[in-house]
Amino acid sequence: MKLNKTLLISLLAALTLSAVSCGEENKGPVEPDGPETPELTEPGNTMVIYEANPKVFASSKSLKAIEDRLDEIQDLGVNVLWLMPIQQQGSKNSVGSPYCIRDFKAVNSSYGTIDDLKSLVRKAHSMDMKVILDWIANHTSWDNVWIEQHPEWFTKDANGNIISPAGMGWNDVADLNFNSKELRTAMIDAMTFWVKEADIDGFRCDYADGVPADFWKDALDAVLALKSDAVLLAEGSELELLDCGFQMLYGWDFQSKLASVFSGRMDVSRLYDAHANEYKGLAEGKERLRFSTNHDKAMNESSPITMYKGERGAMSAFVISAYMGGIPLIYSSQEIGYAKTVNFFTNVLMDWNSNPAYTEEYQKVMAAYQESAPIRGGEPVLYNTGDVVSIYYKGGLMVVANTSGSSVQVKTPMERAGDKAVDMMTGKSENIPAALNLEAYQYKIWKIEK
Repeated sequence: MKLNKTLLISLLAALTLSAVSCGEENKGPVEPDGPETPELTEPGNTMVIYEANPKVFASSKSLKAIEDRLDEIQDLGVNVLWLMPIQQQGSKNSVGSPYCIRDFKAVNSSYGTIDDLKSLVRKAHSMDMKVILDWIANHTSWDNVWIEQHPEWFTKDANGNIISPAGMGWNDVADLNFNSKELRTAMIDAMTFWVKEADIDGFRCDYADGVPADFWKDALDAVLALKSDAVLLAEGSELELLDCGFQMLYGWDFQSKLASVFSGRMDVSRLYDAHANEYKGLAEGKERLRFSTNHDKAMNESSPITMYKGERGAMSAFVISAYMGGIPLIYSSQEIGYAKTVNFFTNVLMDWNSNPAYTEEYQKVMAAYQESAPIRGGEPVLYNTGDVVSIYYKGGLMVVANTSGSSVQVKTPMERAGDKAVDMMTGKSENIPAALNLEAYQYKIWKIEK
């Protein structure tokens, strides 16, 4: 399916929204600092990315296992499948990380073959779904053939010894030196190999800030020459990357503030500030990746169930991350409410049928997300309402989500009180009440009838 164009940006007239919880007074609408968010263009507004960790799908032949679940993945509203590194891993000095690449042009044999990858891509394309690969340009494994054949492509210390990336603690990998033109050519050749051979639709580029921007410009130009509609995501924060061809940057600060809000350490207004600040300076059509968890968070910190105080909190956090603006990400395992950390260095197999009601709720949330695309255009108005995140789009979409473990009462805007609306989770028509009671971590997604 083609990604829908969205409506031209239009800021909303002032509304009045307040929360009543423990005597809290009306604080009025938040006016985010900085320039207006430009109109959302492709790939924004309908794009939903699913991060597939091969090690949670199967202990072997993971690519086939992922292919077998494409229908269920698409049921989550997904139209871009991101495969975490599928290339051959190194073994020398290895800690098991898939981000330690021995051969940039070979599929990890425990996941399958390049023919398995091609089959997955063909099926995804038949479902109007794109497939992107994780790309690690900053470093290689210690047994990568380049170390023996081209030691001059690597960073060395004063004694001429190849070293790991400085200050990162990544001792299982060797740092590449992008002063070498030959290295740049070889890396671009490896990236375009997957586009040519497996019809890959783009890349999520790991630690993009650590690689020179002018390399990314050349590399992405080469990818875009093969696929003008390639999806290009940078795991980075430098705005300069967006001038190189990337369409999206990570939203690390937003996720950090989201977790702090749910822990009670931070006010909702700080989350709004993070959202506004991450969009400062972004050119038209550029986006931020919005996530409540990902492979790093789920391994190094905690599961979303722990981070957001249970299944209800995790769902509320996901709704906020999906609907406030940006490109939503779903990490394989969060749709079943997996309650433990996920070590992506080892196999942690998921029982995809373990929590069907929770998975169905994810499906409904994202079905509402896709259905609401025509009315989500433009920048939302965000309101300080105590523990409640309140989002309103001019086209007629209202989302409220309680971030606390206590019930609250929300006063809706006078302009909206009494409006007829459809609860997009239940399909029921109702009049928006003047005062809305929200249980702990409860959320509402309303399509206002006009």
